[in-house]
This record gives sequence, C-alpha cells and structure tokens, in this order.
Amino acid sequence: MANQELSNVSSAHQVESFAIELNDDGHSDILNERPGVTPELTHETHHHKIHKGKGGWKSAGLILVNQGLATLAFFGVGVNLVLFLTRVLRHGNASAANTVSNWTGTVYMFSLVGAFLSDSYWGRYLTCSIFQVIIVMGTVLLSITTSFFLINPPRCGDAFGEVNCNPPSSVGVAIFYLSIYLVALGYGGHQPAIATFGADQFNEMDPVEKHSRALFFSYFYFALNVGSLFSNTFLVYFEDRGLWTVGFLASAGSAILGLVLFLLGTSGYKRYKPCGNPLTRIAQVFVATIKKWKVKVPTDGKMLYELEGSASAIKGSRKIHHSNELRWLDKAATITVKDKNVEKAKQDPWRLCTVTQVEEVKALLKLLPIWMWTIIYSAVFTQMASLFVEQGAVMNTKVGNFHIPAASMSAFDIISVLLCTFIYNELLVPVTGKLTGNPKGLSELQRMGVGLLIGLLAMLAAGFTEIERLRRVNPGEESSSLSIFWQIPQYVLVGASEVFMYVGQLEFFNSQAPDGLKSFGSSLCMASISSGNFVSSFIINIVMGVTAGDSKPGWIPGNLNEGHVDRFFFLLVGLSAVNFICYLLSARWYKYIDVEPEDERNSDMEEQQLDV
Repeated sequence: MANQELSNVSSAHQVESFAIELNDDGHSDILNERPGVTPELTHETHHHKIHKGKGGWKSAGLILVNQGLATLAFFGVGVNLVLFLTRVLRHGNASAANTVSNWTGTVYMFSLVGAFLSDSYWGRYLTCSIFQVIIVMGTVLLSITTSFFLINPPRCGDAFGEVNCNPPSSVGVAIFYLSIYLVALGYGGHQPAIATFGADQFNEMDPVEKHSRALFFSYFYFALNVGSLFSNTFLVYFEDRGLWTVGFLASAGSAILGLVLFLLGTSGYKRYKPCGNPLTRIAQVFVATIKKWKVKVPTDGKMLYELEGSASAIKGSRKIHHSNELRWLDKAATITVKDKNVEKAKQDPWRLCTVTQVEEVKALLKLLPIWMWTIIYSAVFTQMASLFVEQGAVMNTKVGNFHIPAASMSAFDIISVLLCTFIYNELLVPVTGKLTGNPKGLSELQRMGVGLLIGLLAMLAAGFTEIERLRRVNPGEESSSLSIFWQIPQYVLVGASEVFMYVGQLEFFNSQAPDGLKSFGSSLCMASISSGNFVSSFIINIVMGVTAGDSKPGWIPGNLNEGHVDRFFFLLVGLSAVNFICYLLSARWYKYIDVEPEDERNSDMEEQQLDV
C-alpha cells in the first residue's frame, strides 16, 4: 500500500476538548471556552481493520504450523551450513565460521526490513506471503544448485570422509550464495510479521481472547523449537551421510507446505491496515517539539490537540490516550495562537501533532530501556552455541561405544523449552493467577524478570561444571574424564529461561508497541539476540586482552584445560546480577500503554458498507 502519513486537514471532525492555546513565547491565551477547536486543526482518519475474518485459534493454528515449517526450512539450511562450506566448498574453519556469522547477522538485519514493510506499506498478511515466497525460492534454488553444480561426486562431503568433493564451479558457488541469502532474507522478513499477524487474530481488549493471545506467544515459541528440533535431528542425519540435496529438498518441501497452508487460511484471517511510514511521523514529533521548545505545556493533558471520538490521525491505528511520562514531547501537541490562525490548506503537520502521534513516539522511547537490559541475557543465551559446545568437546563424550557430539547436547535445551512451555501454561499460570489476581499468571515484565534470574542460574551451573571438569583432567590428556551429561543442568536452565524471557519479550514488545509499530516491536526480540552476539564477542575480546599475555594463556585459550572458562561464566553471573537490578528499576518505572478499545463491530459494519 502507498505510504499513509498524517492525513490532510478535514472539516469532518472537531476536537472535543477544552482548549487552552499558547503563544510561541509560552504565554497562554484562552481562545475557546467551549468544547472543540475549529475544523482547521483536524485530520481525516480511517477504521483500523480491513478484513472481517473471524480470526481466533483456527487461523492462529495455521500460523503456528506455518512458523514450525518455516523454522524447519531455515534451520535445515543453517544447522550444517558451516560443515557444507568446509566439506563441499573447501573453506577453512575460520573462513566458514565467518561466513556463517555474516549470514546469521543478515537474518536479523532483514527482520528490520520485514518489520518496516509490514508496519508501513504491505501489512502483515502480504509481508508474510511475500517473504515466504522468497524462502521457497531460496531453498528450491539451493537444492538445484547443490545437485547439479556442487555435489560431485554424489554423496561427497560426508561426516566420515569416505568421499571427497571435487572443486566447485564458480557459477555454482555464486548461485549457492545467492540462494542462502534469499533464505536469510525470506526468514528474516517473515519472523516479525508472522508473530504479530498471529497476535492480530485475537482481540486484546476482550478478556478471553487476551488470554488466548498470551497463550499464542507461548505456542509460537514452542512451534519454533519443534521446527528446530526436527532440523537438528532428521535433516542432520541425511546431511552427515553426504545426502546434502535430500536435506535441502526437505527444507524446500517444508517451506512450500508452510506457504500453501498459510494461503489456505486467507479468508479467515483478521487483517489490519498498515499505518504508513513511522519514520515520518516520528520525525514530525521531534521537529514540532523543537519548534515549540519555549512553549509551556498545559498541566491537563485533555487540553492537548487530539481528534474527537475514536478516530485517529494515524491511518490504520487506534487512538492512544495521553500519558504523563516524557512530557517534554507534549510540546508537539500543544496548540498555540499561530496554529489556530493557520489556514486549513496550509496546516503544517511538522508543527502540530496529535496526542496519539506523540504517544507513539513516547511508547517507542519507553521500550528502549527494557530492550537494552535484555541484551546481556542474549549474551548469556549465545554461550549455548559457543562455549557450551567447546566445553562439551573436552569432556567424556562416550557412552559405551557410542560418541555423543558436543553440539547435540542442545537437544536438552529444546526439550526443556517444550516441557517448560507446557508446565508454565498448564500448571504455573493457574497457580500464579490465583496468587497475583492476573489471569495470565505473571505480567510480561515479571515473566521476563524470572527469565533473567534463571539465565543467571544457568551460567552458575556452567561455572561449577567447568570447575569439576578441570579437576578431572589427567596430565597429558586433552579431554576430562567428567561425563558430558554434567552439562544437562545448564542446557535445561537455559531452555527454561527462554520460556520466560523470550516468550515474555515477544508478548511485551508486541502488546506495548503502538499499532503502527507492532511488527517492529516483534523485531526487537531478534535485534536483542543479534546484539547479544556482539556483546558476547566484545566481552570475550576484553577478557582475553586483560587475562592473556606474558606467557599466560588467558581465561579462554585454544586449549580449555589451560584456561579458566569457569571464571568467564562467573563473570557473566556478576554481569547478569547487575543487569537484573537495572532491569528491575526500569520495569518499576515503566507505565503500560493505554489505547482505546477496538470497536470491531462498527469496523465490520463499515467494511460491509465499503464492500457494497
């Protein structure tokens, strides 16, 4: 859809509020002691919903299946990508690791692209559809490329080194990179839109549907982990035996099936209008605030500029009630004599903004401190894919004659997520709901706080496991005699923390983001993980810079038996504790957004009239 910025001035609405208007020097002039401001200060609006599908669990169920299949397709490509690069394309370990790191980073970058297009132009449904088509294109192209250009001879690059691959062609390599980045683009753009689109199927103002909406986010993360579990087991089995094309075809089939099922539910989905480019609206608030910096803000928020009734100046958005935080931004909605005297045709949205537009900016700024304190948790979470694996690789990985790959221990994390999701929804919510009076059990902020604490305990468990591992290292041996199963508690705790942290984070950012930034709110979760990767690398570099040198190996050397990874884990415990205190302070300060209830029946009536 075309960009919908602040609408043109219209005489169809009047502001139903007692207006104290201010000169630019900050002095007040009472111009109208009656309800209303002249039509010159009003804006045209449209209703929120554009498709009257029933939504509910039938539609949300299709979306959950779609999420599981899309995740299976994505991780089916990503889980063994580093091995494909080394075994088939003949990359070195460092080059392959760097390529995968860059590829993963683009996924999170593309999530911001998808969120922007979803909120601004395309809407959630169209965004999900288009980016799923891109996933299908990428996985199909990858399957064709590996089969005809790269896997030569057949079944080469297996885990046992029985068949080595011939040097790949330059054309094949170029198409390979095009295909995997299409997958990254598709999955990255799909994720924030699909999470928000699923939440759209429930009316958050209805008590029953609000509870269902909270359950949806739990099952959404559940579906993500189910897809990941299949990718890390069945597809890995094929690819380890040199059946790369079979694994990639399975990913393509999963992506195609997910797209077909998603499109089958089209008639039942609730769909909402995109709200136009948020960057323009945000810039207008700041510019208007600067222009009126010397203007005194009325003490009564009802005297600020807003449209009458439920109409919003932001097309496709509900009206947001005034809040008392960040009051300096209210200058943008303060009506002055100059605003009153401007002719209708020359009304400047860069000078006067509605309360809803100002509150949209406030809501975004209030989310940032909460988001910032989730980054350290994400740094803790990323250890599961790095230091946990390195730690497990130098432990006793044998059970009889069977060797347990260190990376496969992440299955305990996935199993923990699946079990804890069920335990939380079926056992903890009813109990905590009775104690707190909240039908959801814990609020989103409380749930995230519990996740932070469990993540701290996971690092504590990892530190104690490392101490015990070092005690059982025999001189001259690379691996400790300590069983790799000692890692189970730390993986289980990380999985439990995800159920509280990431599910709470998804629900919180989605519910607290204004209508015009819903998908962006969901993308903040992916941005948190991406930032956590960066922070983790930054901390490791600092630690090695401080602890290594003068013939000292440092805390995290190439040979972990010579280092002290336990101290690094305990450092993360300390950082997590400080981070938790900062989070508590921010959460205590935070005030929830207050939006007007959605009148869905009126909206449907309007749609029927438009259809006629």
